[in-house]
Amino acid sequence: MALLKVTSPHAHGPRSTGGVMQQVILATIPGVAALTYFFGFGILINMLWAIITALACEAAVLKLRKRPIGFYLKDYSAVVTAVLLAIALPPYAPWWLIVLAVAFAILIAKHLYGGMGYNPFNPAMVAYVVMLVSLPVQMTQWAAPISTDVGSFIGPVDALLNSLGLINAIDGHTMATPLDVLKQNNTLMMDQLWQENTQFGLFAGKGWEIANLGFLIGGLYLLWRKIFTWHAPVSMLATLALLTLITYDGGSSNSGGSPLFHLFSGATMLGAFFIVTDPVTSTVSNRGRIVYGVCIGILVYIIRVWGSYPDAIAFAVLLMNFAAPFIDHYTKPTTYGYGKQS
Repeated sequence: MALLKVTSPHAHGPRSTGGVMQQVILATIPGVAALTYFFGFGILINMLWAIITALACEAAVLKLRKRPIGFYLKDYSAVVTAVLLAIALPPYAPWWLIVLAVAFAILIAKHLYGGMGYNPFNPAMVAYVVMLVSLPVQMTQWAAPISTDVGSFIGPVDALLNSLGLINAIDGHTMATPLDVLKQNNTLMMDQLWQENTQFGLFAGKGWEIANLGFLIGGLYLLWRKIFTWHAPVSMLATLALLTLITYDGGSSNSGGSPLFHLFSGATMLGAFFIVTDPVTSTVSNRGRIVYGVCIGILVYIIRVWGSYPDAIAFAVLLMNFAAPFIDHYTKPTTYGYGKQS
């Protein structure tokens, strides 16, 4: 009887890389819908530019590396990178900024290290940080509809033409994000700050709280589908909530924000469920994922409260991507059949 000369593991399941990536894209829909509703069609135009650029760059690199283009494009990893980066970039960002960011993510942050499965850092977050450091003005001009009525936003055609620079329609205005407003506040009490700034909603930023709720729903859907485990996202969110609860100074002008404010502002839920859970750049054991998530929660809090940038998801994730192998080394489970090393 002939034996199959193949290495373990031998298990086979119906879940493919492409299928998992499609589920991730599907899970972003509630959050993207909320962002579109509150901040206009610019986010959808971002995604259009980003996906086209990602597929073009991915195909070009695969061609140069003499890899099967169709096979690798079907894993949707480039599309996921494009979608996450498009969500992170400001609405109505110029087309060249989106193209530059996505090209850097695919060509440098991903394929320079060997492609999917070999990149030590999350490509979308690498590109975001590079753009933020290199082009701070364009990256910090968040747009909002001029009308304060929810749902009054720029049309998709105008948004596309505006991103191309063909028109300069006054459909919105730039503004600081709620996290930035809170960080810069030194004099106003919290209730006064809420009254004087239209960016704030019930307990976080107007629109941001609903968008984060949308990404939370998407994240819970991915948990239900067992795309990833709960360890990293829950430990990150719990750590961030605990630190803000301990240091929360009520309505004082020195307050760093309530737990609800931090949990539902910026890219908290997007980071917790769509960035931190990246299987390639995060830790592999359950204990390691808990340590990984806790450290990201601590870094997010430190950078938001005392750092130079109002949001901190990208920086925190990249720092912990760097530390992930170290965490894995000390949290790896004991090999079956062997006792614990003394």
